[in-house]
Amino acid sequence: MEDKYLNKRFDILDEKNIDVEILETLDFRYKGSGTAVTISTKEFTSVCPWTGLPDTAEIFITYIPSKKLVEMKSLKYYLLSFRNVGILQEHAVNRIINDLSGLLKPEFMEVTAKFESRGGLDTLVKVKYEKRKIEKS
Repeated sequence: MEDKYLNKRFDILDEKNIDVEILETLDFRYKGSGTAVTISTKEFTSVCPWTGLPDTAEIFITYIPSKKLVEMKSLKYYLLSFRNVGILQEHAVNRIINDLSGLLKPEFMEVTAKFESRGGLDTLVKVKYEKRKIEKS
């Protein structure tokens, strides 16, 4: 019997389609206050880079701002730009923290993604960023 799914693929975009340029910031006036910001969404979607099948996740972005906050609408559009991008789950979370920490330069940031089951396996990916303190001797 022929495997009709063997060559079945959906269109897959590459990572250059992730829209980092859409991200905007707002000034944060309370540097040093220890304010923690947590943003979550259950609508994150990317696709498997081999099959094009969707990977959906609940994403939690927690950060302690230094001078900048991420503007929420721009963050929503940025996350939506992953929708048809073929990217490993672990790489998607690292890409998010790299893009956001590069933009905001926070004191601390953690991005956690709880991906829906795939093949009976649940995946939880967590990545942390901390601003490095350079000590002068």
